[in-house]
Amino acid sequence: MCHVSRSNCVYSCDRNVKKKRKKKRRKKRIKDKSSTSCGNPKKVFPISHLVVMCYVMTKSFTLTFCTPFILMGARYYYSRKVILNYLDCALHTDMADIEAYYMKPTGSCFWVAVLQGQVVGIVAAQGREDDNTLELRRMSVDSHFRGKGIAKVLGRRVLEFAMLNNYSAVVLGTTAVKMAAHKLYESLGFRRVGETEDYTLPGMTRSLLERLFFQIRYSRYRLQLHEE
Repeated sequence: MCHVSRSNCVYSCDRNVKKKRKKKRRKKRIKDKSSTSCGNPKKVFPISHLVVMCYVMTKSFTLTFCTPFILMGARYYYSRKVILNYLDCALHTDMADIEAYYMKPTGSCFWVAVLQGQVVGIVAAQGREDDNTLELRRMSVDSHFRGKGIAKVLGRRVLEFAMLNNYSAVVLGTTAVKMAAHKLYESLGFRRVGETEDYTLPGMTRSLLERLFFQIRYSRYRLQLHEE
């Protein structure tokens, strides 16, 4: 059994998945891989342009051949640097003191999913008094336990919390690349309400090289529970 708990509140989800659902998930994973394997065209075209420019300027086949590998290495380095800085920023802000950020404030909460005594997923909910909305934050499931419906149970727990506390809507923002994450939010009833291209993650320096080798899209979702 997988338990989603917040102090003395426990919610369970069955681990045994029917064959039909397994097949459906396999098909989804294949579809997700095919839809994301090509990456963002905006990132691919500048690299091809740089390769062509390299050949035009140097007339060197060797240097032109090496250019894509140099660019991919630089992209990996800066992507890793940005992600590590983002994680470091998170671990020094709200994730450094979960109780102060999510447990003590009225209208906010934090849950963990526990499977066989091991924490396999987390999700947070932060209330906004200015517009009476609840923000779903920090949803994450251990990669070894994905595809078992844990994220959906966590998401539903947040929605239940929002309804119990009479919030008018639940909102969230995501930089997820895989379509599976977006489909999860849509299956919970969220609707995409906006996108920001070339989003700046917390911890980014926005240097020229970072902007050149790392770009990410930020999507905003909203689930209206009732009209105010």
